[in-house]
Amino acid sequence: MSSMFNLKGRTALVTGAGQGMGTGIVEALAKQGACVYLNDLFHDRVDAQVAAMQAKGYNVKAAGGDITDPDWIEQVVASSGGIDILVNNAGVPVGMPGSLRPFEEMTAEDYERQFKLNFYAIVNLTRAVLPAMIEQGHGRILMISSESWRQGQSLGLSDYASSKAAAIGFMRTLSAELGEKGVTVNALSLGAMNNHGYDELAAKVTSVGRAGTPEDVGAAATYLVSNEASWMTGQTIALNGGSCTA
Repeated sequence: MSSMFNLKGRTALVTGAGQGMGTGIVEALAKQGACVYLNDLFHDRVDAQVAAMQAKGYNVKAAGGDITDPDWIEQVVASSGGIDILVNNAGVPVGMPGSLRPFEEMTAEDYERQFKLNFYAIVNLTRAVLPAMIEQGHGRILMISSESWRQGQSLGLSDYASSKAAAIGFMRTLSAELGEKGVTVNALSLGAMNNHGYDELAAKVTSVGRAGTPEDVGAAATYLVSNEASWMTGQTIALNGGSCTA
């Protein structure tokens, strides 16, 4: 374990971590000594990932369930004894059936589905973990977002992009309120990732010539939730391989 980014003694909850980028985040935090609760809506994914990571010697615990359910949130936060690190990774995936179509063809239900998981669940989870963070004078909240909120594209993503933009706005305001209380709030905005099948596209549009991986996301997340990032808050970090520079 590196002496930097040491998370020993910290308890983390990573949502939507049964596959893809979430697994990279869980493993990276656990490798640095955190006790990590691994959440996914599908319990078989949770069980498989927890077993695999425990076999590596990591302190990972199952937290399968629906993060839009207030009762589930209350139960997990209570059983954990207090969450020091909340990583809001779960989200309605780009390209899921019914998502990719022009705004004029979308319904109110399309927007409700996206906002329920990509925004309101984040608000409710934050509300649940925040009292303990404030009481101890230390906490880390991290949003995993998408570059779709930043780059307007004619891809049929207005519902998805809007929900991601809402979470970014929430993050910025929350960071201003919580900075002096020892709680930081940041976001990682992801570009073309290899779990979306964007490898060929990423090779053309990124400076580094490849799609992002779970390991890339895990490394960035580890820094942002560490003690070393105590002066980093209210920021949206673009993790996109150079496809969009600022």
